[in-house]
Amino acid sequence: MERLTRVIAGAVVVSAGLIAIGGVLLRGYGWVDMFQFSVALAIASSRVSGRGVIVRRLAAVEGLGSCTLIASDKTGTLTCNELTVRRVVLASGIEFSVTGEGYAGEGKIEGGDRHASGTELEDLLRTAILCNEAELECDTDRTAVAGDTGHTPAAEDPDATRPGTGGVWSWQGDPTDEALLALGRKAGLRRSEVTSQYPEEHAVPFESERQYAATFHSCGGDGSSAEGLLVCVKGAPEKVLAMCGDAVPGAHRAAEAMASDGLRVLALADAGVASTEENFDGTLRLLGFVGMIDPLRPGVVEAVAACHDAGIGVSMITGDHPVTALAIARELGLATDPGQVATGKDVLEHTQEGTLADFVALTRVFARIAPTQKLDIVEAAQAAGHFVAVTGDGVNDAPALRQANIGVAMGAAGTDVAREAAELVITDDNIATIVSAVEDGRVAYDNVRKVVFLLLSTGLAEVLMLGAVVVSGWPAVHDGSIILPLLPVQALVTNGIQDVALAFEPAEGNVLLRPPRPPSERIFDRLMLERTILSALVMSIVGLAAFHWMLEYADWSVEASRNALLLLVVFFENMHVGNARSEVASIFRLSPLRSPILLTGVLLALGVHVLAMYMPWLQRVLGTSPIPVPHVVLLAGIALTVVLAMELHKVYWNRYHGALRS
Repeated sequence: MERLTRVIAGAVVVSAGLIAIGGVLLRGYGWVDMFQFSVALAIASSRVSGRGVIVRRLAAVEGLGSCTLIASDKTGTLTCNELTVRRVVLASGIEFSVTGEGYAGEGKIEGGDRHASGTELEDLLRTAILCNEAELECDTDRTAVAGDTGHTPAAEDPDATRPGTGGVWSWQGDPTDEALLALGRKAGLRRSEVTSQYPEEHAVPFESERQYAATFHSCGGDGSSAEGLLVCVKGAPEKVLAMCGDAVPGAHRAAEAMASDGLRVLALADAGVASTEENFDGTLRLLGFVGMIDPLRPGVVEAVAACHDAGIGVSMITGDHPVTALAIARELGLATDPGQVATGKDVLEHTQEGTLADFVALTRVFARIAPTQKLDIVEAAQAAGHFVAVTGDGVNDAPALRQANIGVAMGAAGTDVAREAAELVITDDNIATIVSAVEDGRVAYDNVRKVVFLLLSTGLAEVLMLGAVVVSGWPAVHDGSIILPLLPVQALVTNGIQDVALAFEPAEGNVLLRPPRPPSERIFDRLMLERTILSALVMSIVGLAAFHWMLEYADWSVEASRNALLLLVVFFENMHVGNARSEVASIFRLSPLRSPILLTGVLLALGVHVLAMYMPWLQRVLGTSPIPVPHVVLLAGIALTVVLAMELHKVYWNRYHGALRS
């Protein structure tokens, strides 16, 4: 777009210069007159260049009009990122259900046989609380204010609060850790009390590559461990089970059964160790699994369906278990069977084999993906020919956001690094907002084409009108001298309001039902070229013919003829705005009331010219004067020729090329 504006501006300036030189050398015009006209035309060209500034600021939104694939995180973008533990399965197979919503520690742990489970449940809850970096408190001194929904989750507000039945809950930290603390509170366990019994000595933070977190605690002399330290571990089931020396038979099946229900599954284990340096791999005792639900955001299913209708693919990238990812993907309509889910291992294998681009082109669900692999997926999608929009919120997402054609950072839960690496920031972290941005991008691109067409065709008409006079010496007055059809100052004021208003034109129907435009598509394509040349020729030829008729047959003075031609040009441009509203739809199918800003702009432009015809000081500046009403009606009728020409072209284009742009 920036290159186009430079080319257009340069072409008009060169044309203006050539016309000025030709007018002086061929027709004997004065240098002053020709210089004034050159300046007028050059200023007119800057209107198009000025639109480039606006387009550059909206480049990311406009680029979304070409988007063919959205690579989205699951947590927080497709889901609410407010986890709630729904199920607990102990290593012995005893199962409990959990009630309550969100991070408020209100609810119950129900079912199961607590007597048969012995201390298993207590040990699991202890590990869930100790291997944890979050904070969850209930301020019983604060009461919920009537009407206070406290809806802000921790992912969106690090100091979030929510009113409960006994006070106001506040939390800070990772959503997974918050859900585990809420589980403990439902069993009557407070983090502060548990950590006072088991002070933390060392911590191994969670990393995607490691797939687990561990904390070491002194045992407080309660005899729960024969060793000096208690290590608490939580992480991906397959990783934790591999570190358990006494993994229970069927444990993998239990974890997969939970995941198949759409639950995000964590395994918890502990062990007694002598020191923080000890390698506990293979010595852990499996305590059980917790299954958490992260509900889909409202409207996200419809948003994904809208993407598919718009010809845009959606890929879900998550670190969750493949079975969990499949369950969510089924709800979203992204996959139906396990064979459609790729894992980080699959991505690594295809990367090594050099076949990742073909693999990514056929895959829409990626599970157990490390942050570094997200960049590989984006690069592979681009290699497969996609124009990719990528969502991300973390520091590790920055490389993928930079590589993407359009990087979209999460404004609520995202890091500063992610926001700086992205072109767009969405404030509600919702993929439905991205779909709306895609729609805005398509409308923005359409409106850029409309404004460029209007400016080019009207500017070219003035250039052709003046150039024809300079080259041909027609029309001429009775004494044989050649006159200019418009004064320089008149050429400057013929437009400027309508094109600005046209930029606010609403969408033509449902633009999301169109396929994405090819990223390589030039804005100045065959359709715009035909429309620009045809309309410019009609306006310039009809305008010059009318000017000649006024001088030769109506016997009007030069000043009166210029005054009438100026009004005709204003009528041309006001009616041509209607032609510009759609490239293929008839002007008679587009109600002017659909675009009140454009209607106001057209009426304002016409009103300004009417004032110029009646206000003495503007009459002196612009060379205008009042025109009889019958002549005004005649000029308006003549201006309809440009509407007729463009309507005929739309009929022709729809019949022979309609499939190219619909």
